[in-house]
Amino acid sequence: MVKIKSYTFTIDGRLPTMNEIIASAKKGKGCYQPYSKMKHEYTTLVSLMARRSPMFKKPSLKITWYEKNKKRDMDNIVAGKKFILDGLVTAGIIKDDSRKYINSIHDIIKDDSKNPRIEVTLTEEEEK
Repeated sequence: MVKIKSYTFTIDGRLPTMNEIIASAKKGKGCYQPYSKMKHEYTTLVSLMARRSPMFKKPSLKITWYEKNKKRDMDNIVAGKKFILDGLVTAGIIKDDSRKYINSIHDIIKDDSKNPRIEVTLTEEEEK
């Protein structure tokens, strides 16, 4: 018998776009690295939002990105999944974010001008 394990959590607001990540990485000089600060901040945020999730061995992820308008390009929006995957590893929900431990990722982009957010659903089949 196969049982489906599923967990959904929400990240309020939006994550940085690819353009913002690149701009941050270009600003770094010496020991001050804006990208390192950005990565730590958003990885920690995701880790805290996901902390109640059970552990998964090899989940499929559905990430629904609710944007406040249509201004940001799709490829820029989904770059934030770097912080989501790293946050799941930091929280101990997945062992690693390599393909060995992630079955698939499906991105959906919708609009919600009043409540921009990201909903992350992890699902996994379990043998019983």
